[in-house]
Formats: sequence, C-alpha cells, structure tokens
Amino acid sequence: MTNAVESHAAGEAGQRLALRRPAEDGLTVVLAGRWCLDETLPSQEAIERELSAALRRLTFDTAALGDWDSGLLTFLSGVLKACAARGIAVDQDGLPEGLRRLLAMAAAVPEQKVPPRAAAAQSLPARVGAATLDLIRGAPAMLRFLGEIILSFLRLFAGRARFRASDMWLEIEQVGPRALPIVSVISFLVGLILAYLGADQLKLVGAQVFIADLVAIGMVREVGALMTGIIIAGRTGAAFAAQLGTMQVNEEIDAFRTLGISPVDFLVLPRMLALMLMVPLLTLYSGFVGMFAGLVVSVTIFDISLFEYYNETLRALELKHFWVGLSKGTVYGAMVAFAGCLRGMQCGRSAEAVGEAATSAVVTGILLITIAASVMTIVYYQLDI
Repeated sequence: MTNAVESHAAGEAGQRLALRRPAEDGLTVVLAGRWCLDETLPSQEAIERELSAALRRLTFDTAALGDWDSGLLTFLSGVLKACAARGIAVDQDGLPEGLRRLLAMAAAVPEQKVPPRAAAAQSLPARVGAATLDLIRGAPAMLRFLGEIILSFLRLFAGRARFRASDMWLEIEQVGPRALPIVSVISFLVGLILAYLGADQLKLVGAQVFIADLVAIGMVREVGALMTGIIIAGRTGAAFAAQLGTMQVNEEIDAFRTLGISPVDFLVLPRMLALMLMVPLLTLYSGFVGMFAGLVVSVTIFDISLFEYYNETLRALELKHFWVGLSKGTVYGAMVAFAGCLRGMQCGRSAEAVGEAATSAVVTGILLITIAASVMTIVYYQLDI
C-alpha cells in the first residue's frame, strides 16, 4: 500500500515534485510537469529530509514529466550526491533515457581541482628574490634555445634550412611596413622632446643652433634604435609569442617534430630574419623622422633658419653614427625575435598560458634590449666609434 509522504507545488504549472513511500526502506520521487530553468523549481531539501538511516533504495516515477532541461539535471545530480553520501542505492530506470545518459556523463567527469593562487601580498624582497630565482632557473633553457637558433642559421648558410620563403616575406610585411605608423608617431614626438630639452639648456650659452647636433646624433645613434626596439618588442614580440603559443596549445609544433621538421627552422628562423632585416631600416627611418621633428621645432619656435639647421645637421652627422644606429637596430631586432619565439615555444597548454607568454615576451625583450644597449654603448665608447 502506497503511503504519500509529502508533495510540493511550485509555480503556476502545478505540482512538480511528490514523494511516496512504497515500502519502509524505499522512497519514490515523482517528477511531473515542466522542469526548466525559466520556472521556479523545487529544491532538493524535501528529499534530503526523507533520506534517513532506514532508507535503502530510491526510485523515480516520471510518467507525468513534461519538458525538462539542465534545471532538472542539476536537481537530480544533487539528489544522487546526497544518496551516495548516505549509502542509499538509486534506481534510475524510471528516468528518461536521455536524462540517464547526461547523469552518467556528469558523474564520469572528475571535479576539476584548481590549485590555489599564491598570496598576492608579498614583500618587495620576496618578489625580487622570486624573480631572480626564475631568471636563474630559466637561463639553461634560454641558452639551449640560443644554441638551436645558431644551428638553424648554420643550416641556413649551408642551404639545408627548411622553411617557406613566403612565410618570411609575410613576416617582413608584418614587422616592417605595417609598423611605420606607430614608429612615425613615436619618433616624431621623441625628436620634438629632444629639441625642447636641448634648447632649454643651450639657450643659457646662446648656442641654440646646436639643437640640430643634439637631435641628429641622438636620434640616429641611440634614441631612434632604442625607441624602435621597444616599439617592436611591444608590437611584434608579443605577437610572435601569441602565435607560437597558440600553435603549442593546438599541438601544431608537436606535429612538426613528428613529421621530422625542425620547428626552429620552420617557425623561428623566418621571424628572426624578418626582424633582423627590418628593424635597422625602421631605425634609420626613425632617425630621419626625429630630425624632421627637431627641424620643425627649431624653425617655428626658436627662430633658427632652415638653412642653418640643415648645414649644422650635415656637419654633425658622420657615417659612423649611421653604422652604430644600424648595428644596434640589428641587435635589438634579434633580441626581440629571440624573446618572442622563446616564450612562445615555452608556452603551456592553456589559453591563460598564451597571455602569460605574450606578457613575458615583452618584458624579456625590453630587458634584453636594455642590456644590449648598455653593453654596446660602452664598447663603442671604448673603441672611440
């Protein structure tokens, strides 16, 4: 004899949940009506109150069940977990076949355990120490990647490197002509700043005409290459890391290795060549844009004639200044490509890792550019170049 224990009505659709006791150690859950998320659905607390120690078996009756969606699936998942925690056997034969399959799939997927994030509040010495340890641990990987690049260049000179010329020309277009607008704006503003700073000091001795010397030598020899390198690190280095990182996530780099194709030859070498060819040209272009900015400021603000500025620029510039700027641009381009490709090849297997690789590529690229600029400036000074 069936004993009706409790029933619950929810919403305007009428009764959706009822509980029956067909036996002392059994409980039947009657599901009726529409079970969708846009309705006010019953909670599982009514069932949990009936899950006593004497209960041994739970069954379902869905003869009057109407439309259902994930709302019902969530409800039943909670009921199954509560029964499993109390050691109560559940008979799912009364449920629709599709619902049983979804419940089985939900039970088969293990719960994802996300590792706790490290505490954000760290002292400055702790952060500096952690960064230093990361750099020391990453040094062997950087040296190993540098060795692979050197071997790739040797294969290139021997005519055995495998990559598509069209890929290199595409990279040249991306890192060269398409970078002209941002390089133009930054170089013009930097040249303008140099002209104003120089004029502020030179007017003290009445030598404002030497603004041309300051802007020309500064832009061609140092500032043009440095600003271009930083721009390319933020624009292209991050793009390289994101591209290679995405390929790492999609296991495309593993596929290259499986096919016997060196990823360094096919992916890294064209990007290295593109930056080493285009950054010196962008550096030269940056120098001329900066000199033009100095000309504009000198002629319009400080009453220096166009002829005077032109002659002073020609007198100040020597061929060695151009060679210094071009050599620094080449090294900066190689540093940016190295940092971007290194972080991309080291990328993890998640979308979050791609973003971290792009950020790390920019930081590493700017750090390498700063170190290279300092070393090259000291060397050129000692060689009187």
